[in-house]
Formats: sequence, structure tokens, C-alpha cells
Amino acid sequence: MNWNDLIAEMDAVGSGGGPSAGSGAPVTGIEYDSRRVRSGAVFVAMKGGSTDGNRYVEKAIAAGALGVITDSSETFDHLLVYKPGLPVLEVEHGRRALAQAAAAFFGHPERRLAATGITGTNGKTTTAFLTEGLLNAAGRATVLIGTIEYHIAGDLRPSTHTTPESRDLFELMAEGAARGATELVSEVSSHALDQGRASGLNFDVAVFTNLTRDHLDYHQTMEKYFAAKRLLFDGTAYPPPRIAVLNAHDPHTEELARAARKAGAEIRTYGIGKGDWRTASYSLTPGGAELNLETPAGAAQVTSRLAGEVNVLNLLAALAAAHARGVAFDVLVNAAARLKPVPGRFQAVDAGQPFTVIVDYAHTDDALRNLTALARQMTARTDRMPVGGRVITVFGCGGDRDRTKRPKMGQAAGEGSDFVVATSDNPRSEDPLAILAEIEPALKSTGVAYAVEPDRAAAIRLAFEKAAPGDVVLIAGKGHEKQQILADRTIPFDDAEIALCALGKLGYGEGQCI
Repeated sequence: MNWNDLIAEMDAVGSGGGPSAGSGAPVTGIEYDSRRVRSGAVFVAMKGGSTDGNRYVEKAIAAGALGVITDSSETFDHLLVYKPGLPVLEVEHGRRALAQAAAAFFGHPERRLAATGITGTNGKTTTAFLTEGLLNAAGRATVLIGTIEYHIAGDLRPSTHTTPESRDLFELMAEGAARGATELVSEVSSHALDQGRASGLNFDVAVFTNLTRDHLDYHQTMEKYFAAKRLLFDGTAYPPPRIAVLNAHDPHTEELARAARKAGAEIRTYGIGKGDWRTASYSLTPGGAELNLETPAGAAQVTSRLAGEVNVLNLLAALAAAHARGVAFDVLVNAAARLKPVPGRFQAVDAGQPFTVIVDYAHTDDALRNLTALARQMTARTDRMPVGGRVITVFGCGGDRDRTKRPKMGQAAGEGSDFVVATSDNPRSEDPLAILAEIEPALKSTGVAYAVEPDRAAAIRLAFEKAAPGDVVLIAGKGHEKQQILADRTIPFDDAEIALCALGKLGYGEGQCI
């Protein structure tokens, strides 16, 4: 592919360059980061949320860029005058142009992968993992894109973003397609939808899990946050899905259904006691849950290894999505029992201690309420434990993020727990004590017994020291994350590993500490 081949597939405002600019030289890559430009690459200079790629055009040219695609008329005019031999293309939307260029360069993998997109405040990761597992059970190779990790036709990669830039996404898709993948399952964040990072994708199935307060540091209002989520369904910024799978319990679903239906999508809802895909009743078991599943495709008793009501909803969403992708009902029912819990999502840490330890990514007040409610179910009185156990919660709030949710998190933790240890999450550039000071008043107002310990490892140890047989200790907020981001450095920090270390120091398990 040369420059002329590339721009033939793009929407342009203007083009220019020397008489034979780019006519024969092969394009060796598409890059939006000037530091990654190598000889023969095309640099896409686009305005972003925190920086403007047009500031780095000269660096890209110095690194050997074959040509430049820009969303700045000023940059375009400058290059025509001062770099007359350089191919240059002016576009209206930088991220849309990046997607078009990447799709063309990587051989249009989006045409070979049927895409399922999953959006919502909570449950995206679990629903994505479960949907992928159901598709795999039907014999389909997949590409999974999400918060915890990427899967490329069975090959595991570390995740850089919940939804990466389109150039990186198309590269992963192309690799997956080359390995025989036919399905893409992707978490689609509100940031990605708002910024256009999902440009170039045509989601066959789109799933909405829920909408609760989060990311207001970016979106400013809940109305704008919802508007970003709605883009996946209403056909205004992206092609509408063929089928929209919506949570029947969420108050935003009615509006989403209207918008999606108007755009031409078929609507399927899911829920507990309501929805097209529903469980008429369910029971939680020590190993997960048993569901009485009722659907337009049939009814069955379904076994799940994922605990809690929230995971009943996640499983229903995944079953509806996989069926929308053509997986037979009996395959879904048989495969459900083999689906594994997701790392960092209600992950048990067992070193032989007489109390339960759970690591979970819950980082919103809604997720924390769900988590403590599930723990409360686990501590209910039984014949073996007539007194019942307590819920002990360790949590914090991230720095440089929505400050308004800090008191809400404190209230949720206090109302759902018997003892709380407020600690650091990822403080980033903020003072951890200042973050805790915004959590503490609401936590205190609930009347719960609590402690404040800014050192997260020490907070986890304190919770274990307070725990008695039958208690459930929740370590919330970081889940699968392997690092803690401080003001001056990033340190290795895995809640599950730190928990095992602390348990070891209390005499449980081997207690290997990193």
C-alpha cells in the first residue's frame, strides 16, 4: 500500500504535496504517537483530550514519516509551504481519519470479525469475559478487548486501555483474524465513545449493563455521561447495532430502547423476574448460583460458578448477547456451568484462614453497595455458623478522579459493613490524607466502626487482624490491578498477593511476600 492507495479510502478536506509525493513508496505503518514513527510510516496528527498531536508533526517528519494526515488547517497550510515535497492530507475528524487509515493499512479486519460491544458503569469486564467464553464454547475463536487483558485468538496480552485507540485496536483485530478469529468482544468505555476511539467498528450486538455515578471528572454531568453511552446504540456517531441487549432493571433502558429501535436495532432485554432473557428465580450456592432461565429460545436450569446477584445479571447479559450472535440455546446452557470467575472480580483469596477474603474491582458507590450486599448474604446465619459473620471492608478512592463520589463511597461502605478500613487506592498526584478527609465525614455519619490507614498494605493487615471466623473481608477498588500509582512513582501492588502475604504473617498458608 502506498500513499495514494491509503488516502483513496479516506474522507478528506484537502490534499497536497510534491508532484510525485508518496506515489510509489510503501507505507510501513500508521502512527498517532510521534515517538513510534519509523521510516515510511504515516503520522496522523489529531487533537486529543490532553494534547494535540499537531504539535509533534516536526518530530514525526524528523523520524522518517512518509506523509502526514492532520485535522488542523493551520498544520496543513504550514506543511504545504514549508514541506512542499511531503504528502499531506487534511481531514475534519482526526480520530475518524485514524480509524479509516488503520482499517485500510491493516487489511480491514473489521470485515472479518463480528463485533459485540459492551458498555455500562459496572459489569462490562465480567460480561465481556462470559460472552467470550460462550462464543468459545461454540467453537469460535475470539479477540477480547477490555480492562484486565486482551485475548488474541487464545493469546493473552496485557491491557493498556479498556478501549484502545483505533489504530491499536485494528492491529490487534488483524492479528486475531490472521489466527482464525471470527468474533470481537470489546468493552466500550464512555471515554472511547465520546472521543471517537470506536470509530470504524460496526457492532453487530451492543450490550448495556447499567449506568451509575462515575467518571464525572471527565463528563461533568450524568446527562453527558449517559449521552456518551447512548452513542453506541442511537446511530448518531456510530452505526447502530443489529441487536441491542439492555438491562431491564436500569431506568435508562427505556430511553436507550427507543433510540436504538428508531435507529433500526432489534431490542432484547434481560433481568431478574423481568426481560426477554430472565431468571424467574435463582438461588445462591457456595460455588456460585442456580438459575431458572426463561427465554424466547427456551427454558432451562442453569448452573453458574459466579457468586452473587450482580453476576446473575452479568450472566444473563452474556447469554443474551451470545445467542444474538447465533450460539445455540443448548450450547449456552451447557457452557454456562464451565465459565470461570473473572480475575479481580469477586476473587477469593484462600490461605486456609477461617474467614473469607474477597478482592474486587468495585470502585463506585453502586458497585460497593452490590459487593457488601453479596458479602452480607454470605455471612447469614447457618447451622454451622448460628451467630453469623461480619462484613469488613477495605476501600479507598482514586486521586485525580471524580471527587464527588468520595463521600458516596464512604456512605456505601459504612452502610453495608460492620467495620471499615478507609485507605488509599491510586492517589496519583493527590495527597492520600486529603482524599481520606473527603471520605471520612460520610463514613462517620453511618455510625459504623472504622479506621483510617493510608498505607494500603497496612490497611489490609489491619482488616485481617480484626476478622473472626465466619467474617467476610472485602478488599475493594483495585481488583486485577498490579500497580499502585503514587505522586512520585508507581509501585508493584497486587491486592491478592498483598493479602496472601498478610495472611502468611498471621500464620495462614505459606505467606510468600514479594
